[in-house]
Amino acid sequence: MITQEADALIIGFGKGGKTLAPFLAKQGWRVIVVEQSPAMYGGTCINIGCIPTKSLVHGAEIAASRGYVEFAEKERAFEEAWRTKEELVSFLRGKNHDNVAGHPGIRLITGQASFVSPHEVIVTMQESEAITIRADRIFINTGAVPAMPAVEGDSRRLYNSTTLLGLNKLPRRMAIIGSGFIGLEFASMYANFGTEVTVIERGPELLKREDADVREAVRQALEALGVRFLFSSRVERIRDDASAAVLSIRDEAGDSRSLEADVVLFATGRQPNTASLALERAGVRVTEKGFIAVDDTLRTNVPHIWAIGDVNGGPQFTYISLDDYRIIRNHLFGDGSRSRQDRLHVPTSVFITPVFAKVGMTEEEAAKAGFRVKVAKLPLTASPRARILRQTTGFYKAVVDEETGRILGAALFGEEAGEIINAIALAMDTEQTHESLRDRIYTHPSMTETLNDLFAQL
Repeated sequence: MITQEADALIIGFGKGGKTLAPFLAKQGWRVIVVEQSPAMYGGTCINIGCIPTKSLVHGAEIAASRGYVEFAEKERAFEEAWRTKEELVSFLRGKNHDNVAGHPGIRLITGQASFVSPHEVIVTMQESEAITIRADRIFINTGAVPAMPAVEGDSRRLYNSTTLLGLNKLPRRMAIIGSGFIGLEFASMYANFGTEVTVIERGPELLKREDADVREAVRQALEALGVRFLFSSRVERIRDDASAAVLSIRDEAGDSRSLEADVVLFATGRQPNTASLALERAGVRVTEKGFIAVDDTLRTNVPHIWAIGDVNGGPQFTYISLDDYRIIRNHLFGDGSRSRQDRLHVPTSVFITPVFAKVGMTEEEAAKAGFRVKVAKLPLTASPRARILRQTTGFYKAVVDEETGRILGAALFGEEAGEIINAIALAMDTEQTHESLRDRIYTHPSMTETLNDLFAQL
């Protein structure tokens, strides 16, 4: 068996790993990157996450704006958007492959990696002999995969967020199990394309961690797109008949109903992608949920092994994986000061229509934490830019500490929310008061200038 030596072995081609690899190679390190699938060069975001879904979201909003009536027209719009998504993903995957494989200090190997010992990994490949890699340092960047809970019955129409992206035909009817961020994005997207969407949620409401006014506004906006919600309900059985999947659903009162769907999407969370790694052979500990346990510098209990990105159980966003890289870079070649504790206010965005973005505490959380809370809330009908774009659904909301004037959190539901939230997060990280955003000069007409009017209410 062939043995390769490396200063650094990176298992997985995700955002953090693909950024770390060329950096380490530039320091003169011998770097090997192992990725089990050529379809995943570049990681989850590019191939099966952020990029393809947001491409489809954009295509869906274009399709909705055209006002198609006939389902055949909607199908053609979906197929056009699907092809555009495929072209974009293919381009970015190739670019990421070339950035890593084309670097003279990096060897890219496509195969499945499993630990043999703390410093040794065996890589099994389809068309050649397995090789052993012995590395001084190992970085695990294998990400997470969709969780598929067991449901009684059998159906050929079951999908997860990965497999659904391969479906190039628009379904007439879709059932989505779960109303988390992934479920809501797919619900909004397919409803915009013209699919009849039903979301089945075990709990009594969606976005349970948000304030009531935010939950209500998001629900109403999605219902206006045609999304139907079945709350306090669970799927007991799924079977196929001649033309559809048939879901047997029971609510908390014990009442049962049947629902037919052409496609059933499980949007019930994600789990660490570690099944084939044989972590026990390296002595690497995992959490109760199976994620790789790390300290605030991303180091595992084995000092020369780190875990980067979704696989370590942190927030599952590509920008967090990138920041994981920055922490590791700082500890290997900097002053060692960076850690996950530096992430003070991490913004998030859910790309429904319109976008919902948030940072920091909700109004309810701030009050429970003992702050004297002031709340600013502005409907987007007050924004000239939103009126120009004819996108006035939603509102911007901010929570402020009355004593200090500092911003405790914000929930933005509306046009350009995913962009504006970054400005608020920066103000929070730099401990500015709400007056600094209220009195700042912004371009006009823009959505950012809405912050003038939002904070002028306080």
